[in-house]
Amino acid sequence: MITIYWGITMNLANRITFTRIFIIPLFILCLLSNFPYSNYVAAFIFLLAASTDSMDGYIARKRNEITNLGKFLDPLADKLLITSALVILVEMGRISSVVAIIIISREFIVTGFRVIAASKGIVIAASWLGKVKTIIQIVSIVSILLNNFPFELIDFPFDTISIYLATIVTILSGIDYIYKNRNVLRETV
Repeated sequence: MITIYWGITMNLANRITFTRIFIIPLFILCLLSNFPYSNYVAAFIFLLAASTDSMDGYIARKRNEITNLGKFLDPLADKLLITSALVILVEMGRISSVVAIIIISREFIVTGFRVIAASKGIVIAASWLGKVKTIIQIVSIVSILLNNFPFELIDFPFDTISIYLATIVTILSGIDYIYKNRNVLRETV
């Protein structure tokens, strides 16, 4: 364990999560830069950051070091990474703002549900559909960052198909999440 500023004790899983957060500005800088192969470097950094998501959770469970800080930071890091990529891709004209709004809105809604649930002492676990949504979002963002390589070689619009698939799965997982956790919104007397 390492104690950092503010007296927070950090385990390995939380340090990995913090690293994911601190990688985001580097990803943005590479994506917005115009050096040779900057999109490919940005895609690599994005993929590296995204891959740490499952790693930190696995380490926390394996070492029995699940913390409240980790429970807070892990989904926050995921949302910051995906949201940053989507906003920059909209700014670059690479995806529709409607797609970004739908995906980001779902994240706000789910976060709201989690906050309400936490205030009632309820922990809501991620669903399999939510995990599939995340994977599809990551794959679609990487394909867009890579300018649809290697699918451009066979003239197949994988990047376009995957971002729309990510949007559809995001909507479905949001509906599923709300439906399964609708009791969280019920008032307790």
